[in-house]
Parts: sequence; structure tokens; C-alpha cells
Amino acid sequence: MARIAAMRSPGHPPRRPVLALLDLLGRRGTLRLLWELRDGHPQSFRLLRSSADDISPSVMNGRLKELREAGLVELADAGYRLTPTGHELIKYLKPLNRWADGWAAGLPPSFLG
Repeated sequence: MARIAAMRSPGHPPRRPVLALLDLLGRRGTLRLLWELRDGHPQSFRLLRSSADDISPSVMNGRLKELREAGLVELADAGYRLTPTGHELIKYLKPLNRWADGWAAGLPPSFLG
């Protein structure tokens, strides 16, 4: 529940966990940062920023702070990396990536599910 509280806006009541997660993931740059860390290799701020198409440093700092507070990313000696919880989230996002690839290729709905 503490992580959900960290993801809510000040002055607003707690939300359902899925809504809090979707709000976090929907913020500009958040999914991109998670996706760039999916391989498990820590990345310095500079390398991660480059991997994420030179996202604004201020936006990136804010997103990394939120992801750290949510327990999805951590800062290690070698750079930023996903936590075990972050890796678990990526396991759920990978099927969405496969679906999106099929959708973009124009596959019929029967092949997407």
C-alpha cells in the first residue's frame, strides 16, 4: 500500500492499484525508460538518456525518481537497473509488445490473441 500511496497525487484519495500503475506508466517517458532497462544491464544516466532518444534530463530525473519510489528501478554502482519487481512487470509487457508488432504488421485479430 505504501507504493500506491507514493504513486498518488497529493490531496487525492488512494486509487485501485491497477489505476495507480497505469497512471505511472502513462507518464511521458516512463515506459520508454523501463523498456530500455529490460535487458538487465545497468545503464548510467547518460547512456539511458541516449537509449531513450535523448529524453529531457528534467523529465528523466522525475521519472526515475517515481520509478525508484515505486520499487521498479534502482540505482546501483554501475547505473540504473530494474528491480526484481521491475523485471516482473516487463514479463507482462513483453506479450503486449508482441501483440503490438502483429497489429502494426496488419495481422488479423485471430492472430493477435
